[in-house]
This record gives sequence, C-alpha cells and structure tokens, in this order.
Amino acid sequence: MKVVAVGGGTGLSTLLRGLKNFDCNLTAVVTITDEGGSSGILREELNVPPPGDIRNNLVALASSENILSAVLNYRFENGSLAGHTVGNILLAALTKMTGSFTEAISKVSDILAIKGKVLPVSLKMARLLAIFEDGEEICGETNIVEYCKSSRKRIRKLTLENPVEINPEVEHAIVESDAIIFGPGSLYTSIIANFVVDGFSNAVKKSKALKIYVSNIMTQPGETEGYTLKDHVYEIERYLGTNLNYIIHSLPPESNVLERYAQKSSYPVKIDIDDTRLVVGHFSRVLYETEHRIRHDSFAVANAIFNLLTSKIENIDKAQSEVTM
Repeated sequence: MKVVAVGGGTGLSTLLRGLKNFDCNLTAVVTITDEGGSSGILREELNVPPPGDIRNNLVALASSENILSAVLNYRFENGSLAGHTVGNILLAALTKMTGSFTEAISKVSDILAIKGKVLPVSLKMARLLAIFEDGEEICGETNIVEYCKSSRKRIRKLTLENPVEINPEVEHAIVESDAIIFGPGSLYTSIIANFVVDGFSNAVKKSKALKIYVSNIMTQPGETEGYTLKDHVYEIERYLGTNLNYIIHSLPPESNVLERYAQKSSYPVKIDIDDTRLVVGHFSRVLYETEHRIRHDSFAVANAIFNLLTSKIENIDKAQSEVTM
C-alpha cells in the first residue's frame, strides 16, 4: 500500500512515528516555507532550503531512534551556534557540498536507515503570502503567525510570494498513492502551505487515493482561533479543490493541562460535523516538552488510519468478487 503523508514539522513527525510501524510504502511530503529559528537563519545566511521540518521527519522515520537520532535533534543552547540543531547544520552542509537539497536529504536518509522517504514539496525555496480579512498582506511564515496573534484576523487567502512548481517526485508519489493523509499541524503554515505550490492540488485530484485529514486537537492562538472542525475541513477542501474521504478527530484527554491552554486562548476544536466521513476517538495523550502539551498518540492515530484503509480494501475486494460471481 502506497501512503503519502503531507504536512510540516511536529504534527507530521508525530504521525510518521506511528505509520512507520505498519506495512506500507511511505512518503512524507514536507513544506519548504519555514522561516523561524535555526531554519530561518540558515535559509537567510546560506541560501539553502529550510532544513528543520525535513530533519524532524527524517528522525521520525529512522529505523531506530538511537543516539544518532538524538544527536541530529540536539540543539545548542549558547555560543555562536545557539538555537541551531546538529541535523540542520548537517543538512545545510550537505546541500552546499552536493549542490542539491534533495541529495542532502538522501544522504541523511541513508545514515538513519529511514523507513520510507522524505521529500520537500518543491525543489525551490518559497515564501508564504497571506491576505487577511482586513485586506492586509503579510509575507513570510513567521510574520504571518505573529500578525495572526496580534490582529486576531482570519486569513482570507494564502498563496506564495513567487510561484514554485511541485517536486516531480512528489507529484508522482501523490498520483500513484493509495492514501493521502493531511495533517496534523498548523492549518495554514504547515498543511495548506503545501497546497499552494503549483501542481499540488491537481496531483491530488488526479489521484484515486483515499484522502484523509487528521485534524488538530486544539485551536491555535491567532492562526485558527475560534475555528471549529467544519472550519478546518472547509479550508482544507477549498485549497485542495476536492473533497476528503475521511476526517479523523481526536478528543483531548481529561487533564488540567486544558486550563493552561485556555490561558493562551487555545481550546479543543469543536465537533460540528455529523456525517459518515468522521472518525472520532481518544487518539491523544499529554506529553512533557519543556511543559506539558497535548499531542496525538502516534500509534493510535496510525492504527485508526490503517483500520480505515483495511476496511476500504476489504469492501472493494468483496464488491469485485460479487461482480465476477
């Protein structure tokens, strides 16, 4: 079974840690518009594509997340390298040495013996451009996120400052896939940021794959403040230009962590969809990452996805069998 997972950093890497345990041909498609932190600095100073999200997902797909994986994720805390991770620097160095970001990713993939493949959505660098409901135009991922938080305005249209074309390898993977999974992750800056690359939505429409959206558990301050599940799905389908087959939504765990989220204007995404596409369950847990956070349970979400895929395949096989009888 050929499975393509589309997203950005933390959300996609969480999903991949679960998916790699199942028998499938897995391809992760990662956005190339990250401008924050270490990725933003390396992008600006070395003129290389942002490596951070790629690194996260390479480590997530590593056959064994051992000391080498930990080293690649190690972030320097002081000195001239403060804020940079070893993996980001390695990817930037390999890009300069080989002259190819794709080749750099391939070499790190071999080092980690990853289960699957990680591909940038485009072979060219790009910057996001958001047009807000007040008409304001903001360029750059970091600037867009900050404007969302400060203005409390919704994004009316997301596009790229200058158009870039889809990575041909990504296009082939999408068209030939059996399932395409979107999310979880920041709705606009991690997920839809892939859709606005030229050729992406057309590739999805060409594909006969099942299209599955793994929704966010909580709203994101600024970017999706006040968004319900229907709002999330509407935006995904609007930019894709096609309908989703399934929507997987996780209920948040009962925890006092929810109170801390509320202090930051982040609340559980309200379920306001009632149709056969919706799969709701407890696919989340509380993890400690400098502070307690609600995250998807990697294996639980992946298991829910493969239960859907297996059921669909069994129904197709049954129908074909009845036709030939």
